[in-house]
Amino acid sequence: MIRVLVVDDSALVRRLVTTALADDPEIEVVGTAVNGLEAIERTDELAPDVITLDIEMPALDGLDALKVIRERHPRQAVIMFSTLTERGARQTLEALSLGASDYLTKPSATAGGVAQGVAMVREQLVPRVKALAGVRRVAATPRTAPARPPVVPASVLAQGPEVVVLGCSTGGPDALALIFAALPADFPVPIVIVQHMPPVFTRMLAERLDRLSGLEVREAADGDVLRPGLALLAPGDFHLRLVREGPRVVARLDQSEPVNFCRPAVDVLFDSALATFGGNTLAVVLTGMGTDGLAGVEGLARRGAVVVVQDEASSVVWGMPGAVAEAGLAHEVVPLDRVAARLSALVR
Repeated sequence: MIRVLVVDDSALVRRLVTTALADDPEIEVVGTAVNGLEAIERTDELAPDVITLDIEMPALDGLDALKVIRERHPRQAVIMFSTLTERGARQTLEALSLGASDYLTKPSATAGGVAQGVAMVREQLVPRVKALAGVRRVAATPRTAPARPPVVPASVLAQGPEVVVLGCSTGGPDALALIFAALPADFPVPIVIVQHMPPVFTRMLAERLDRLSGLEVREAADGDVLRPGLALLAPGDFHLRLVREGPRVVARLDQSEPVNFCRPAVDVLFDSALATFGGNTLAVVLTGMGTDGLAGVEGLARRGAVVVVQDEASSVVWGMPGAVAEAGLAHEVVPLDRVAARLSALVR
C-alpha cells in the first residue's frame, strides 16, 4: 500500500482528496492535518510515502511547513495544491524551488458536485502519487543499465546543431532553473521548451527563468522568430510547432487535440523540429512522468539528431528520460548539474 498524508485546512478538500485516493486499492490515506504544524507532526509520526500539502493554511502555511519537512525528511515526496491564479503560480514555483516534488491545481466542488470533484482529483492525483511513491521506494536500487546508446554522428559534431528542443514535466521547473542559470549569455543557437504546465504557470516560469539566465527567456507567442540568445517556452494549453517561413523559422501555436494527454506536448515540438531542422537538432529530455517525447526522439534519432537525457539519480521522476534511455536512443545520460555544460559543448 502507498501511504498518503492529506493536509488542507478545508474540510471539503480533505474529503475530496481522501475519497479519491481511498477508491484506489493500492493507496491508503493514513492521516489528515489541517495546518502546517500538524503536517510536520504527522509526517514525523506516520512516515507517509507521499504528502498532499495545501499552500495557504492557518498557524503555519504550506511553504513554511515544506521547509521543515524537507529538512527532516530529505527524500519525502510532497505534492502541493495551488490555485490557478498568478498568486498560486508564484507560490507553486516557490514551493518547487523549496523541494516540492510536484503540484496540482486545488480541487473544489464544481457545478457537477462532489462526485465530479472526486473524479477530477482521482484522474490527476492518483498517477502522481503512484509515480512519486515508486521513485521513493526504489531510489536505493538502480534500474538495469539502459541499452548501449548510439554514437553521436560525426557530421553533427562537425557542424553543430541549429536548435535545441527540450521537454520536461514533473520536476522540470527546478531542473530548467538550474540549467538556464548556468548557460552562457552567448549560447549560439535558439532553445525551445515544452514543460507540462497550465496557463499562467508557464508565463510565470518563463519570467523566473529570464531573471536567472543571461539568455532572453519568454513565453512563446505565435509568430516569434527563433534566434540565438532567445529561449521560448510553450504556453500552457497550446502546442508549439517550429515552421520554416522563407529564411526564418517561427513558432506557431495551436490548440489541436492533446498528444499523450498533454497540451503542450513534447512530441509535437520534437516532430516539428524534425520537419524543420532534420538531424541538425539537439533534443533534450529532462525529468518527467510518462513517455511524452519518446516518439519524437525516435524520429529525430533516425535522422542523426543528438539526444541527451537527464540521469535517473537527479530526476524527480525518470519516466520521460528513462523511456528514451531504455530504448537505446540517448547519446548521453547526464546528471542535471552537468546538462548545461554538455549542451554548451555540443552546440559549439
